[in-house]
Amino acid sequence: MIISASRRTDIPTYYSNWFYNRIREGYVYVRNPMNIHQIGKVSLSPDVVDGIVFWTKNPIPMMGRLDELKDYAYYFQFTLNPYGKDVEPNLPSKNDSIIPAFQSLSKKIGREKVLWRYDPIFFNGKYTLEYHLKYFRMLAERLAGSTEKCTVSFLDLYRHIRRKTAPLGLVDPTLSQKEELMRRFSEIAQEAGISLDTCAETIDLSRFGIRHARCIDPKRLERLGGYPLSVGKDKNQRPACGCVASIDIGAYDTCGSGCAYCYANGRPSTVQKNFAAHDPASPILFGKIEEGDVIRVRDGKSCRDRQLDLFHPQAFS
Repeated sequence: MIISASRRTDIPTYYSNWFYNRIREGYVYVRNPMNIHQIGKVSLSPDVVDGIVFWTKNPIPMMGRLDELKDYAYYFQFTLNPYGKDVEPNLPSKNDSIIPAFQSLSKKIGREKVLWRYDPIFFNGKYTLEYHLKYFRMLAERLAGSTEKCTVSFLDLYRHIRRKTAPLGLVDPTLSQKEELMRRFSEIAQEAGISLDTCAETIDLSRFGIRHARCIDPKRLERLGGYPLSVGKDKNQRPACGCVASIDIGAYDTCGSGCAYCYANGRPSTVQKNFAAHDPASPILFGKIEEGDVIRVRDGKSCRDRQLDLFHPQAFS
C-alpha cells in the first residue's frame, strides 16, 4: 500500500514529530472523515508500505530526521507558489526560508524525490498572467537542478472556495489565457531542465509537451524502491486525477498555513480547536479515542510484485 501524508493537511510542517513517532510505533489511527466514529488502524511497517508521498509547503521541521525513513521509498510533493501573505499568510519567507529549504532537501535526498508543485493558479488584479510568468521563471531558475518536474493546476472555484477567496476578487481565466500561460510555462520549464505536467486538469496541453500528472505515482516509487508495483487507479479521486490508490493518514481542518484557496480547511476556529487537541504521542492526529468509536484494522497489503518481472531493471541487479 501507498501512504499519502497528506492531501488533507501539511504533516511535514505541523506534525512531523507525531509522524516520526508513528513510524517508530509502526501504526497510525485514521478517523474516517465521512463517519467520525469509525477509526482505521493502518500499519506503517516497511513490509507493507510500498511508498510514502509527502505533501508540504515547508519541510524544514521534518528535515533533521529523514534518516528515520531509510527503510521506505518516499518523495515530496513540495508546493512553492508566488503568492504573498494575502493568500498564504502563515508561511515563512519564500526567498529566505522556503526556496533554500527546497534546494537543501534536494541535495540531501536527491532531485528525483523533491517534486515542485506550482498550484493552484488563479488570476486577479494583482496575480495576472504576466505576474505568473515573471515569478514562474524566477522560481524555475532558482530550482533548476533541484527537481525533475513541476506540476501545475488551475484553481477550481467550488462554492466554499469562492466564499473564502471573495476578498481577493478572483476572475475566471479564459481557455486562451490558460493555453497561453501553459505554452509560456512549458518554454520556461524546458529552459530550466524541468518537465511539466498538470494535476487533475481535463484540458489537453500535449502540443506544448505537457502531460497529465500522477501525483501519487507508482512508476516513481518503483524507481525509488527498486521493485515493481501492481496498484490500480484511486477511485476516490476526481475522474481527471491520475493518481493510484493510497491511504491518507491526515485529517481535514488541521493545517495551520491558512491559505485562502485551501479546500481542506473550513472555519479557522475549527482548525485552531483541532490543532490544540493534537498530541504528538497519540496514535491519532488530533483528539482522543472516545466512547462509541470503533477501531478496525485496515487491510493493508503490499502491492509489490514478488515475482520480479524479467523486464524490470532490478531483475538483473
